[in-house]
Amino acid sequence: MPATLSPDAVRPELLQRLRDAHRRTDELFAIVKRDSLYERPIPERHRIVFYIGHLEAFDWNLLSERSFGLRPFQPELDRLFAFGIDPVGGGLPDDKPSDWPHLDKVYGYGSRIRQLLDDKIANANGETQGEFPLPQLLNVAIEHRLMHAETLAYMLHQLSFNHKIVPQAHFLDYSSEPVGQEMIGIPAGRATLGLARDGDEQAFGWDNEYEVCSVDVPPFAIDKFEVTNGQYLAFLRAGGYEIKSLWTDDDWQWKTANEISHPVFWKRNNNGDQWLYCGMFEERPLPVNAPVYVSLAEARTYAAWAGKELPTEAEWHRAAYADKNGGERSYPWGDHVPGHEFGNFDFAHWNPTPVNAFPEGHSAFGVADLMGNGWEWTSTKFAPLPGFKAFPFYPGYSADFFDGKHFVMKGGSPRTAACMLRRSFRNWFQPHYQYVYAGFRCVKR
Repeated sequence: MPATLSPDAVRPELLQRLRDAHRRTDELFAIVKRDSLYERPIPERHRIVFYIGHLEAFDWNLLSERSFGLRPFQPELDRLFAFGIDPVGGGLPDDKPSDWPHLDKVYGYGSRIRQLLDDKIANANGETQGEFPLPQLLNVAIEHRLMHAETLAYMLHQLSFNHKIVPQAHFLDYSSEPVGQEMIGIPAGRATLGLARDGDEQAFGWDNEYEVCSVDVPPFAIDKFEVTNGQYLAFLRAGGYEIKSLWTDDDWQWKTANEISHPVFWKRNNNGDQWLYCGMFEERPLPVNAPVYVSLAEARTYAAWAGKELPTEAEWHRAAYADKNGGERSYPWGDHVPGHEFGNFDFAHWNPTPVNAFPEGHSAFGVADLMGNGWEWTSTKFAPLPGFKAFPFYPGYSADFFDGKHFVMKGGSPRTAACMLRRSFRNWFQPHYQYVYAGFRCVKR
């Protein structure tokens, strides 16, 4: 019989995943010119230098004493880099570059942390002194870093081109033939949300993914494709940003106060006669067949203009995972692990692809492009599932955002790691945040 592994034993594949996650974020910071690492590409967020320190500080604060009994060596930096920003009230940070430590100090701090933790993790023998299994904490560290590999990407997306070093093969070149929209009927049935606590011991989920529950979903119809840039352009040309009756009062106030008149990833050319898509490394004529990236406020206003609505989390689940025999799939395409034939995810591209580019990724009912290419907004406020219990070692991860001001997103983007394409994973953001790689599709009930 095979030997039984201790719950604290670190499997080789987990170590490799940690190394891969380190590589992902190291490569992102290498895109930014050294003299630009104190820039703030998104006004609501920290300067880039914060994240260089934060990723290592998070791992240190999570693992050092809890799992290995290591004592702090620079506690002031542990605190400085501990937490990011989620400005619900609209206030913006006003720090200056000089308020942050010198880059060499930040890199030195991170390098020492990584060396200390890598040594301890590689030599863990299943007898760590912490009360939580080391593999669980490593999964937290890995996925936290991979989440930042995505949020850093969309943050650097807003950084001026002259601050970045352009890698090879940075832009996917594709035709821009328009894609027609159609709606697909989804019969009434059950949608299963969340994870079972007594499920696969090797499976990992964040606290907001528990407990598993089923929801009865009445029949509805859903867009086959995410709304494209071309379809959204029709809304814009029809005056959608100026028709007050389409917007909620709060969304209208936000739009007006911030002079929002188009998606943040769009801009006019120099002559003002053509819309351009602002890619990660260059501007291109607007790809009309790619999904539009917008805030929830813009998405639900488009839906109102189109005479439709945004799906609930449960409706999205049913369209994505239900099969025609009353069961459910692990992924829209079936139970095969995510591969690049199924969608634009797992760092495959820097930019979105056409919404009809991956027919092998269709759901059982024929709904397309549900995994990757852009998170999809739902109308569901982010809230605990029945049986929710906060992680005792990270109590604020989800609970701090159960405030009625954040909304669930499902699916994934081009920069979403494959491990976070699991059915139970839930992402969330505020409705007036434009910078995420997030699109939407509409429903009729």
